[in-house]
Amino acid sequence: MAGSHHGSAVGYHHISRRDFIKLTTVALGSLMGAVIGLPAIGYLVDPALKAGGKEAWIPLGPLEKFEVGKPTPVTFIRSKVNGWEKTANSYGVFVLRKSDAPTDVMVLSNRCTHLSCRVNWKEEQQAYLCPCHDAAFDINGAVLGGPPPRPLDKYAGENLKVEDGVVHIFFAEG
Repeated sequence: MAGSHHGSAVGYHHISRRDFIKLTTVALGSLMGAVIGLPAIGYLVDPALKAGGKEAWIPLGPLEKFEVGKPTPVTFIRSKVNGWEKTANSYGVFVLRKSDAPTDVMVLSNRCTHLSCRVNWKEEQQAYLCPCHDAAFDINGAVLGGPPPRPLDKYAGENLKVEDGVVHIFFAEG
């Protein structure tokens, strides 16, 4: 009699191999679904919460750092967080003081308007030259030659300010 009681106790705790595999598969599947699904939900919701981070006033440096009549390259980094992924992009501009007047400042993007290659100021030619397709722009950003469809992008008006002797641009991504 004792043996039969012992046998039923074992049967009570026994789980078949098939049921064990089913349970393990369901548990692992649920865990993987959560690991993959939660960041995806965060990715979809996150841009809506962080949309304000795409634009900002960027300080480019004190006015006296920029020589009158000579375009000065300035680079700045903008970081973007998308869920768990953080990306940092480097952007560049040329700051040009047209005269000694504190507000007589021009800021041009360093991206060619043809295919977004970075242009370089060449003092000898008095031009911004694009290394990709031989585009050339004058000191004010106007097209001198090559395939660009329009002048270099300019920060002006409400997108440019000199505050406390520091040049700022209003940068919006894209």
